[in-house]
Amino acid sequence: MSRQYSPADRLLIGLHERLSAFARPSAPTRSSPADEAPDAELDATERRHAAGLMRINHAGEVAAQALYHGQALASRDAEVREHLLEAADEERAHLQWCEQRLAELGDRPSLLQPLWYAGSFAIGAAAGMAGDRWSLGFVEETEKQVSEHLEDHLRKLPVQDERSRAVLSAMREDEQRHGREAAELGGQPLPAPVRGVMRQVARFMKLAAYRV
Repeated sequence: MSRQYSPADRLLIGLHERLSAFARPSAPTRSSPADEAPDAELDATERRHAAGLMRINHAGEVAAQALYHGQALASRDAEVREHLLEAADEERAHLQWCEQRLAELGDRPSLLQPLWYAGSFAIGAAAGMAGDRWSLGFVEETEKQVSEHLEDHLRKLPVQDERSRAVLSAMREDEQRHGREAAELGGQPLPAPVRGVMRQVARFMKLAAYRV
């Protein structure tokens, strides 16, 4: 019989796996959408640009996992906690797809991964301590902004890079669903100043992760 893990067990396992992954790449838990897309010839400039965009998305998935872990740790509601941990599992698959694509492009993830994780975990825990409705509202707004950012990257990718495009398109679908589910569970819309701060933090991360 397979062992049944409690939400707390799953949280600790997720934390251990994420921190361990800073030292070694992991095999995808879901098949990458890129596997079904044709490869394409990219020149050096296009390859660097595609890799920079995928590095941003990889950093974003590190942060997304940390946010969900922090929120789950502080959640008071078992259903909300389970939703957050399930979403974190899906974000881990996104992370692995980005790792795989970066390797195909001959590049690496951001060197600032521990910073992205630690900072986002703290933000997620703070959102969770504000209450489950605010925490779900934070998820909804985060996923809305992430979806917008993915749409922007889909426009900026080299037109022939169908493998990266397949990854980002699949990620966008999952992120939009996470946002809808958070709203359905009772997420409270965030005040405009909070949404603005979130956009500025995301902007800083994108600028840093593109190169570092």
